[in-house]
Amino acid sequence: MISKLNKAIDLIEEHLTDEDLSPENICQQVGVSDYHFRTVFFHLSGLTLSQYIKNRRLAEANRELLQGAKVTDVAFKYGYQSLDGFTRAFKKWSGFLPSDVAKTGVSKTFPKLSFVIKVKGGTSMEFRIVDLPAFNLVGVSKRVPMQFEGVNQEIVKLAESITEKQRREMHALQNMEPCRVVNASYDADYKFMKEEGYLTHLIGVLTTEEQVSDQLDKVPVPAATWAVFPNEGPFPSTLQQTMARIYAEWLPASDYEVINLPHFSFTEMDKPQPGHAYSEVWVPVRKK
Repeated sequence: MISKLNKAIDLIEEHLTDEDLSPENICQQVGVSDYHFRTVFFHLSGLTLSQYIKNRRLAEANRELLQGAKVTDVAFKYGYQSLDGFTRAFKKWSGFLPSDVAKTGVSKTFPKLSFVIKVKGGTSMEFRIVDLPAFNLVGVSKRVPMQFEGVNQEIVKLAESITEKQRREMHALQNMEPCRVVNASYDADYKFMKEEGYLTHLIGVLTTEEQVSDQLDKVPVPAATWAVFPNEGPFPSTLQQTMARIYAEWLPASDYEVINLPHFSFTEMDKPQPGHAYSEVWVPVRKK
């Protein structure tokens, strides 16, 4: 996977001024599924693939402006349909106007990325592979901002909004492994290359039942394979670190790729001591 990531970076560099340069084309040329590649790229770099392309184009535009190129020429060369559009994008990215580059020599850079494998103390990750039949995720859901550290207060509010009636129905419907109330995430904005950073979060259960009241949301999930990662330690930091390691370490080196289905986890608090938790992260995957 690391070699494919670096191949993608090289392709982007070769085609920065091409009109048809897009994340979809890059994934196709590299030979990796679109969803898997974009997801791993995002978690390793902190940028969506489209954001990276945009930043590289603007950085090269900045370099050419420093060398005396005309703003209009640079704007059209790097894919902008109007001078105003280029000026707005450049100002948002750099904090100054394109015309300021030639006048004052002010500059901003964004170097080409390079991915390398880092071995950190030989720390292994425990996981198991589980095949699940088709099921429904049933519970309460809402769009929440993506947050990779600390407690997400919007998810806390969602949990607090669950009524006793909803809770009873969820427990009555629950009939599938892992037989716990889970936190499921899907439809993340970075999947569509947006920058808002929101996803849909559902608190609920897995069930094969189809009859669900209008008090709960139902999300059908097809039969699939799941990589399951148990973890134990301070909450929520241990859970979040495990999720980060799945994308940054396990997926690039494994024989699996992530697929576009809901991810979910469950947490048992105060085990083995107050403030600690036992959690499992379930990631939908398929063999490469």
